[in-house]
Amino acid sequence: MSDWWTYRPSDFLLFAPRTYYRLVETYNVESWPWQAVAIAAALAMIALAWRRARHAGRIVALVLAFAWGAVAWRFHWERYATINWAAMYFAGAFALQAALLAWTGLVGGLDYGGTSRRRRYAGLALIVAALAVVPFAALAAGRPWRQLEVAGLSPDPTAILTLGLLLIARRAHLALYVVPVLWCLASGLTLWTMKAPDAFIPVLAAIVAAAAVASLRLRGR
Repeated sequence: MSDWWTYRPSDFLLFAPRTYYRLVETYNVESWPWQAVAIAAALAMIALAWRRARHAGRIVALVLAFAWGAVAWRFHWERYATINWAAMYFAGAFALQAALLAWTGLVGGLDYGGTSRRRRYAGLALIVAALAVVPFAALAAGRPWRQLEVAGLSPDPTAILTLGLLLIARRAHLALYVVPVLWCLASGLTLWTMKAPDAFIPVLAAIVAAAAVASLRLRGR
């Protein structure tokens, strides 16, 4: 019997880091110019939610649903699954999140009527992380700009942006947090096994979101 305790997390990695980042690069090249559309959509959602515009909650939920569905199909199912068999299950989880967000949008949307200042700024911090910290951390790690991940097209920034937009809502169903938080933890573990210096970002995002939600529930809000 092999000494299982001698195994390291990297021994269970199904692909080389170079292979993964090459996949991301190819995906980005094939997706151009949708990155510009995704960034514009993200900024529009943020503006609507922050200003508490009419129908903002419905629009945000439906746009996020489209983004999660696109990532489920175009990234996980069509590409990531070619190097990682678990991506088929990731695709299912992202599709489930898309369905939950679509249902939320159809039955009334998220409530952006106002929330506590602490939760609002926690959400804003995650939004900034999704749109700026994730790509700049990749550049700082030495990866070329073609390997940068964009919210709405790549899983990590999409999950972090979603958590941020959920937190600045006055009310969002707890079920909407489950898949983004679990994905951030799983992605952080994967990046850690790949020895990526930015592995802490999705994990920290999950912790911030979970702590904010737990705090509000303990206070009965």
